[in-house]
Amino acid sequence: MRIRLAALLLIIVMFIAGGQVFAASAEKPKDDRVVKDGMLITLDYTVKTPDGKLIETSKGSRPLQYIHGKKMMIPGLEKELTGMKVGAEKHVTVKPEEGYGKLNPKAVQEVPKEKVPPNALKLGAVLVGTDKNGSPMPMTVREIKEKTVVMDLNHPLAGKTLVFDVKVVDIQPAPPPPTASKSAPPAQPGAPTKPSAPPQK
Repeated sequence: MRIRLAALLLIIVMFIAGGQVFAASAEKPKDDRVVKDGMLITLDYTVKTPDGKLIETSKGSRPLQYIHGKKMMIPGLEKELTGMKVGAEKHVTVKPEEGYGKLNPKAVQEVPKEKVPPNALKLGAVLVGTDKNGSPMPMTVREIKEKTVVMDLNHPLAGKTLVFDVKVVDIQPAPPPPTASKSAPPAQPGAPTKPSAPPQK
């Protein structure tokens, strides 16, 4: 009787222990990665105007990648992305002050017509040059005169409220910066995607 009882207790213990092992193995490992400074973020996004007009989307193309905390992203969006996890989605409205800034009426200059690529000689055309720090600087054709072209150095989305729908696709530690050459930062959401040669003074 004692032998049978001992054997039965052993079977019960093994059954319970086995159940615990099975339960533990069934649990998925916890993903503690969050959007924070120094991480390489892969992002799907759609940006629209407040009335629903599409400005740009990553759907149907490659997601956007940037390093969080390196000023590669407009401040209002970067702030809202902080703390999000892989797979998380968010609807974000960004005012001009935290987006591409307010319109500066003084950010206008005239350049000789021959310095502008022929395919950009049309109102609204956007070209991308670089500022003194090597950062991309969009320019929009506002007026075409006989010998000069009036260029607006405000970002095309300056003064606009932007509505984003974003999804964090991946979070990884950022790779070490290149030592031999300096690479340009990735385009921000809403930035021109097909830059032409910039006008020169």
